[in-house]
Amino acid sequence: MSRKISKKYSKIFQGLTLTLTLFSLVACQTSNTGTGNSGNKAGQLKLGALVPTTGDLSSIGQNMPIAVKLAVDTINACNGVNDSPVRLITEDSQTDPGAGVAAMNKLTEIDQVAGVVGAFASSVSSAALDVAVRNKVMLVSPGSTSPVFTDKAKNGDFNGFWARTAPPDTYQAQALAALAKKQGFKNVSTVVINNDYGIGFEKEFVQAFEQAGGKIVTKNSPVRYDPKAPTLDSEAKNAFGKKPDAVAAVLYAETGSLLLKSAFEQGLSEGVTVLLTDGVYSEDFIRQVGKTSDGKSIIGGALGTVPGANGDALKKFTALWQEKTRKEVTAFVPHSWDAAVLMMLAAESADANTGEAIKSKISEVANAPGTEVSEPCQALELIRQGEDINYQGASGNVDIDANGDVIGGYDVWQVNPDGTLEIIDNVTPQ
Repeated sequence: MSRKISKKYSKIFQGLTLTLTLFSLVACQTSNTGTGNSGNKAGQLKLGALVPTTGDLSSIGQNMPIAVKLAVDTINACNGVNDSPVRLITEDSQTDPGAGVAAMNKLTEIDQVAGVVGAFASSVSSAALDVAVRNKVMLVSPGSTSPVFTDKAKNGDFNGFWARTAPPDTYQAQALAALAKKQGFKNVSTVVINNDYGIGFEKEFVQAFEQAGGKIVTKNSPVRYDPKAPTLDSEAKNAFGKKPDAVAAVLYAETGSLLLKSAFEQGLSEGVTVLLTDGVYSEDFIRQVGKTSDGKSIIGGALGTVPGANGDALKKFTALWQEKTRKEVTAFVPHSWDAAVLMMLAAESADANTGEAIKSKISEVANAPGTEVSEPCQALELIRQGEDINYQGASGNVDIDANGDVIGGYDVWQVNPDGTLEIIDNVTPQ
């Protein structure tokens, strides 16, 4: 009796197995014609942009999504990627890790993008990377410059789903230290925003400036400010109070302007040069700091560094940007363009519209060997003809190394007495 029952259920089980196998095959075929992370060549490439149009870095971030859209429009005008137009979904990171994670979850799990240009703030990128790696989505930042990412990439934390088109602050900190030495400063204090960007920069700057023979007067009591603190008076006093030759201030625009204004109002900043970085390179920031009673900028004479843009494509990109937007090219706009272009070229080269496909080819299209090419549509055509390419970007040659890093030079900028900004020099890390 038991054998008959076993035989009977064995036939039923075989039938169910066959049915499930057929269902599985149909399901697999269906998923392969979809989009986003599960798509292939037949599916549309979806890209996201996760950049700050509000919050502490909005004065710099507002032009970033425009640059990404311009890149997508340019590629779509020459038949898109893998025979389909690219779709772009833009989210505001709000310069806030919590908001950035929520937006990244939407982009990856609901919109099912294959790659994201972003974030800008290093703290937001740190938070968003967990989501990106989990969903096998490529994240290419145009401006998250914390050295922390290099260390984590070396440890394999990102599984290759990370790159950036702006060089890490390992280099910018060295450039700022070289600028300080060039200016003849011997005693410098530091004040930084208390996050990955600020602390990582501080560490590299202190090391580079001391190696150059300088003294950090705040070394034993680093000044790090909470961007959500009700006032920054004590931080301003601690940074400026010992009357250093200069204060290396690694800030975000909205909160950093309050700190520098406080130093002025406390009478601490007279005769002290402020050294600034890429996070505040905008005239909006200078206006936020304010003016003296005679109408001059409170921080007139301040100097800063910002990743330079000197790529082969910069001249043509600048002409296109001004034609389409009627604006000047601002900081990190070329880097945003290059981040988007690289991901689209990588998807075309991989013949697939997934995050894993982009990851597999992004270094290949960015680096030698291959035909050097800077025009995106020409690059696409070479790929379609089966040629290897070495994309030369608007921001630089964008040679991406094993840790997702690029190397670049830095422009030196100055705050004029009337509050305007001027590029006055360039400096290369030693």
